[in-house]
Amino acid sequence: MGEVLGDVLGLAAGVAVSPLPIIAIIIVLATPRGRVNGLVFALGWVVGLSALGAVMLAIGGHGNSTSHGQPADWVGALKLALGVALVLFAARMWRHRPADVTQAQLPKWMAALDRFTPVKVFLLALLLSAGNLKNAPLTIAAAASISASGLPVAEQIATLAIFVVIASLGLLAPLGVFLVMGERAKSMLGNWKEWAARHNTAVMAVLFFVFGLKLLGDGIGVLRS
Repeated sequence: MGEVLGDVLGLAAGVAVSPLPIIAIIIVLATPRGRVNGLVFALGWVVGLSALGAVMLAIGGHGNSTSHGQPADWVGALKLALGVALVLFAARMWRHRPADVTQAQLPKWMAALDRFTPVKVFLLALLLSAGNLKNAPLTIAAAASISASGLPVAEQIATLAIFVVIASLGLLAPLGVFLVMGERAKSMLGNWKEWAARHNTAVMAVLFFVFGLKLLGDGIGVLRS
């Protein structure tokens, strides 16, 4: 289990560093129902990652490691494909990054967040976790590694749970600050939001590239073993 955790914790860290979801929850926390909607957003995020990981575990099945204790070839092929996709996304995002970070603009849907009901906030969090172009491939790759590890089902579930907790730390940080500091947190969270908004594209491009290369390396290593 320790070996599998070592393989997936880096991917979890990549999911945790997600500027747009972090900006989204900061905006949600600034709404009149910030406390409730913030908790709902965090719940939706955790449910989205858990559901995507669970589906991958179910698809992969139990005991899909090779007779030599190595991950099955399909895991290597999947990581290779996901790695290529992330590297291509990185190149595209880097080419389209704003020349002046002060001119960076947030997606238009964020302007409507203050009018979102808890149900819409929950669905948005689901989309930003399980449907994100960075988070989904990293979560799928992590769940594939867990599924093919040959671990007992209970240990696979525990490993996925640890992955989800680590992958949620970036989102839980502003929520924790808000719950502890209340109104005093608004200035600090506002600074976080401004920084993330300005550097979102560059940060995402670098993360896509770094984790794309990692998945490429992992995939090649599995296929050659």
